[in-house]
Amino acid sequence: MRASMRRGLSTAVAALLVGGLAVACGDDGDSGGDGTVELTVDVFGEPGYEELYKQYEASHPNVKIKQRKVSSLDDFKPRIQQWMATGSGAGDVVMLEEGILPLYMQQPDKFVNLFDHGGKELEQNFVSWKWQAGVTPDGKQLVGLGTDVGALAMCYRTDLFEKAGLPTERDEVSKLWPTWDEYLKVGQDFQSKMKDSKWLDGPTAVWRVTVLQQAGAGPGYSYFDKSNKLVFDSNPAVKSSFDTALKFEQNKLTADMSIFTPPWQTALKRDTFATVPCPSWMLGGIKEFSGDYGKGKWDVASVPGGSGYWGGSWLAVPKQTDHAKEAAELAKFLTSPEGQVARSRPRTSSRPRRRPRRTRRWPRPRTSTSTTRRSVRSSARWWRRPSPSTSARRTRTCARPSRTS
Repeated sequence: MRASMRRGLSTAVAALLVGGLAVACGDDGDSGGDGTVELTVDVFGEPGYEELYKQYEASHPNVKIKQRKVSSLDDFKPRIQQWMATGSGAGDVVMLEEGILPLYMQQPDKFVNLFDHGGKELEQNFVSWKWQAGVTPDGKQLVGLGTDVGALAMCYRTDLFEKAGLPTERDEVSKLWPTWDEYLKVGQDFQSKMKDSKWLDGPTAVWRVTVLQQAGAGPGYSYFDKSNKLVFDSNPAVKSSFDTALKFEQNKLTADMSIFTPPWQTALKRDTFATVPCPSWMLGGIKEFSGDYGKGKWDVASVPGGSGYWGGSWLAVPKQTDHAKEAAELAKFLTSPEGQVARSRPRTSSRPRRRPRRTRRWPRPRTSTSTTRRSVRSSARWWRRPSPSTSARRTRTCARPSRTS
């Protein structure tokens, strides 16, 4: 597993640097004969924008919104790379995942400067590090507006815990695993009693989460250092995380699945695994893919190792659009406080699995957004009704994301 994971990481990094070769189809619709402007929004995963589109169209009768969506970031990445490299094919608004953003911060000429469309006045709507990540180093161009912050937690199946003789209330569950070693021990106990279910979905989620935690607590970067040098094979934060993930494989505690893949989605409708590290954006995905089968069975506890942060995205407007003004207004609406509040209650998730990412040098974030905390609380109500004390506890676990790639 160690060799295969290193080969996989090297391949993913190479793909990020070289870019995909897949050819994506372009957008044929610009505007109708009646003066209606059609705006195409390119996204991955399930960002939960459908209701916001309806609201925007209702208040802007001359605008029609079309969303192009792919489920996997690994499928989305080569498409947007192709669009931006050729100068055609991209939508009017595109989603830039945290690992994609640094690449295009080096190519700001490919995007509309949102400062030219009232962007400067929006700074107060964002935590400072999220805002700065979308601004070029010279401060002259706003490339993207932030959409989400992935505060960390641990999702678990209460019914499977009960069958294994483990506590099911989130406060008590959180006490089981203050560290990843304790989480491993609880998993071994669970596995000894539950032969037909695995402790967690797969090693990649644990690896990803611990990389972010270790890098945030240590050097402040993971796969690339602050000079953009590839250091995954020498960074102790990455090695420590790899060793942690390897322990779960060696103890046969995982179902060997990766999040948002078809087998993972199917497994949520079965008793395949009992826990999964879940940033706030994953809660909606678990709800959607588990459906009626999972209703009332999932809950949220603290993540081992304290707190952490996994991912986030930005909305940008490519210069190839024919409707820069209208596209910028839509991006501003989707990332506005009103849009964020509405988006914190979606049925769906916004973040599929990702490959290793470049690091951009922005200030260390100190806290997650309030809308992220609302999202965690709102989504958790679908699973189990929280008590006032546990709601406050989980809010604290969403704090202090790490500055990592």
